[in-house]
Amino acid sequence: MFFLHSLKSATSLKDVADLLGFKASALAYILYKKDGASKYKSFEIPKKHGGIRKILAPSDELKLMQRRLSDLLLDYNSEIKAHDGLKNQISHGFEPDKSIVTNAECHRNRRYVFNADIKDFFGTINFGRVRGFFLKDKNFELHETVATILAQIVCHDNSLPQGSPCSPVISNLIGHVLDVHFVKLAARSGCYYTRYADDLTFSTNLKTFPKAIATNVDGENHSWIPGKELARLIKHCGFELNPQKTRMQYRDSRQEVTGLVVNRKVNIRNEYRHHVRAMVHRLFSTGNFDFEQTVVDEKGNSTKTKTPGTLSQLHGMLGFIHGIDVYNKDRLHTPHYDHQHSKLPRSKETIYRRFLLFKEFYAASAPVIICEGKTDNVYLVHAIRRLASDFPKLAAIEKDGAIKLMTRIFRYSDTSTGKILGITGGGPCLKNFINLYRAEIKQFTAPGRFHPVILLVDNDSGANEIYSTLKQIVKPPPSRNDPFVHVFGNLYVVPTPLLPGGGQSMIEDFFDSGIKSSVVSGKTFHPDSDADTETHYGKVIFAHKVIRTNADTIDFSGFKEILANLTAVIDEHAKRFPS
Repeated sequence: MFFLHSLKSATSLKDVADLLGFKASALAYILYKKDGASKYKSFEIPKKHGGIRKILAPSDELKLMQRRLSDLLLDYNSEIKAHDGLKNQISHGFEPDKSIVTNAECHRNRRYVFNADIKDFFGTINFGRVRGFFLKDKNFELHETVATILAQIVCHDNSLPQGSPCSPVISNLIGHVLDVHFVKLAARSGCYYTRYADDLTFSTNLKTFPKAIATNVDGENHSWIPGKELARLIKHCGFELNPQKTRMQYRDSRQEVTGLVVNRKVNIRNEYRHHVRAMVHRLFSTGNFDFEQTVVDEKGNSTKTKTPGTLSQLHGMLGFIHGIDVYNKDRLHTPHYDHQHSKLPRSKETIYRRFLLFKEFYAASAPVIICEGKTDNVYLVHAIRRLASDFPKLAAIEKDGAIKLMTRIFRYSDTSTGKILGITGGGPCLKNFINLYRAEIKQFTAPGRFHPVILLVDNDSGANEIYSTLKQIVKPPPSRNDPFVHVFGNLYVVPTPLLPGGGQSMIEDFFDSGIKSSVVSGKTFHPDSDADTETHYGKVIFAHKVIRTNADTIDFSGFKEILANLTAVIDEHAKRFPS
């Protein structure tokens, strides 16, 4: 309980400043001297289902302070739960390892699902409530001065501002009081309860939904209002429900929780899938698509709007769908799960993978380099940076001396994009990528191939499968002596130059012998994965503890021929596909 003990021991502004990593004078200036209007920047965004949401973005220094406080409070809350042996199964918003998916999962396959929404959740939590919580909550009971300072940090205009890093964790701490009452109510009534931020959900398999939680309006078959006990508890905890967002959902119709369908498995609405698929198809065909959205105003009137869509928007939507599909695929291995309705069609993965090929390579905004080895990225980045003045098409030197890479060195290790595309490193992997990209590029009729995609490979036996594939595609068959090979479209292969006498090479050969003889923890470098680990270290340590650490002093002149060949590809591609 170290963190919580430190907070409870604090008695002054200086103590709080120390906990947040600020000087006391800086904290005092931000809270008490800085003009209130300069602390936040206000702007508005449309709500998903109509109306306007006011966002208050804190200034940089205040945001840093709030971010640190948020991190500390999350740590304190974790300590409290660990100490009490509690597992959070109730609140799913802004919580570690929780999401709209985990929230929806709790209400899957139920007879009734009742949704309610807290009106103006953040706005209802004012300065007095925050200060009072830190003073009186049994897990905190902070010094009066400290409770006041924390409330001043997190509140603005007597409420929690939407846009502050602190507002989510504070709302959950105070909302937990509400959760305790509702969990008890749900347990007495035979229901299950969860909360995601201001979204409350009760569900049950009882034949009749408990009247204490929700009641059917007389004469209205599908009109429901909060039950008397639920309404009493909401009022008792200082909140109010939004009557326009109260609804009952039945098993024989579509049931949704936090935007996800929960009838049999947690899923995405079919309309959303079809909508996204249509945007993807238009992107592949024309290079553009419209982002369509139905906006409902405060009077309930709905209108459809269209704005030019972006690749980032579509990537996010496809990533969201893919995440839900993977979640369901993983659940196949869970006992008592509905296997019949949880198969992941191959077409779903294909669409996302095809989009990634389009976005990352076909429509790339700069030359892309994919290295064969996972550590090669480290070597290449630092070689380009050190030799930037000699290779202006690979890097630009800004007026202030900063170096900006003009190419994108594709990072695939430990990334979801790398996993979906099957790019994990090694010659066989890149051979598969060549075949995959060759097949999928035929699906694209939109403008593209603006920049080259370059596979940088070791010129050794590991590239045998790559060159076997190239011989089937490229005529006449390429030679290992060629500085680069144009495969098709915007795809090229650049092998490391052969060593003097025609010997095979790997990228590590182009460092001088001095740096390769560096001793780390009493061990010497050996590039082979099966080397004796008692006396040698491998490529990962060499890349990160030798090359990255000493990049400013290493002689990268041995990489000049590789960089020259990369530049030659950029020039060749400009000739093939003039802009």
